[in-house]
Amino acid sequence: MEVTSEFLYILTLIVGFYMAWNIGANDVSNAMGTSVGSGALSLKKAVFIAAILEFCGAYFAGNNVSETIQSGIVDLQIFNTEPLLLVLGMCSALLGTGVWLQIASYFGWPVSTTHAIVGAVLGFGFVAAGGSSIEWHTVSSIALSWIISPALSGLLAYVIFSVLQKKILFAMNPAEATKKLMPFLVFLVLATFVVSLLFKGLEQLQFSVAQTIWIALCIGSFGFALTYIILRKYPLISLGYTTNTPSYNPQDVISLEKAIKHLQRIHLSSKESSQEALGKILSDIKTLAEHVRLESSFSEKASAYHNVEKMFGFLQIFTACFVAFAHGANDVANAIGPVAAVVDVIKNGTLAASCAVPSWLLAFGGAGIVLGLATWGWRVIQTIGKKITELTPTRGFCAEYGAATTILFASKLGLPISTTHCLVGAVLGVGLARGMRALNLNTLKEIALSWVVTIPASAIVSILFFYILKACFLHGS
Repeated sequence: MEVTSEFLYILTLIVGFYMAWNIGANDVSNAMGTSVGSGALSLKKAVFIAAILEFCGAYFAGNNVSETIQSGIVDLQIFNTEPLLLVLGMCSALLGTGVWLQIASYFGWPVSTTHAIVGAVLGFGFVAAGGSSIEWHTVSSIALSWIISPALSGLLAYVIFSVLQKKILFAMNPAEATKKLMPFLVFLVLATFVVSLLFKGLEQLQFSVAQTIWIALCIGSFGFALTYIILRKYPLISLGYTTNTPSYNPQDVISLEKAIKHLQRIHLSSKESSQEALGKILSDIKTLAEHVRLESSFSEKASAYHNVEKMFGFLQIFTACFVAFAHGANDVANAIGPVAAVVDVIKNGTLAASCAVPSWLLAFGGAGIVLGLATWGWRVIQTIGKKITELTPTRGFCAEYGAATTILFASKLGLPISTTHCLVGAVLGVGLARGMRALNLNTLKEIALSWVVTIPASAIVSILFFYILKACFLHGS
């Protein structure tokens, strides 16, 4: 039995690392894909930033959710009479989830690892001990979070991008408007990040809620002041505008261009009797569009928009760090929660009502996530960054901030929400703020289908591995 325990211990660590590797390969790509797709970060820089922040998030703030995955889904006390069954079940859940994630990553499917591990644990728990072993109340709250999280992150992203559209993108002088608003955005990002980091993240520092808020406000204010000074004293962009106020807004040019495209389609499909009249209307609108283009200094404004996006590119690097830390804090639990339960059983020989997640296990899972991103994550990064919607730094910033805030808030409540859900919801929110035409609905349908398939697929694979392991280890006992 001693040899069996040692073998199971090593097997559990290997399978847990394999699972963490696949999390890095699939789910971290969701976290960094928006930054790569918008052009704010190159693939190499995204991997480097994610490596550091994912590991820090896993190590310093990953404990809360790990405990939920470890013992909140299946009632571990049912396995008191046969703890080896739990060990085999958790191993099968990790192995089944890892295999499914690797298949998905190979094809570039951005599936939810949280869906996968929860489905796998449910699968083995159901066949091993029946439906009574499942904590259906906890499962229902997790399922509810999968609905709330994309809605909340989408709402946040929608509101933030709508504000940016009104205050910056539709402004008469977008570059100057960016300079005015940027210090406030830096304050918001830094303050939120610090609160998330200190509030139950770095528990060993033992800051109170009041102290945490005070520190966040101080650091956010420092970022505000530094950004304000840099933009006022050392302008990052050139503001080459005339003093005359244009008669039209650049958005008017864009609207007229859309109207021309619609009229062209109608003109081609219309009857011969009405084509002449439509042709005259189309010609008049083209003339008007050119006039408005000149009056609104459209070329100058287009250059200004480019400069605005460059400025937001720097801010998106902050939000990319925010997302990476949030992802590490939440998704390390998917690999480490089951490993912690198995290690505790093997070490003590009995089941405990609860067990602490060792720091070395959080570091172990964080290392696996980083390695998976660096070696295999580029496949799904390309899918997220290029195929859902056209991303720019302003849009990517809104999506990342909305998603990261939702992820970190949920991780503090111990809800293992899906990073994929949050980011897709946030990108969807940004797209809705721009109009439905900005979204690639076919890609969204494929992603939604992958969410539906992942739970039963990982559950089935987990059950298969559970029967295989059970036959190997319990047949001769």
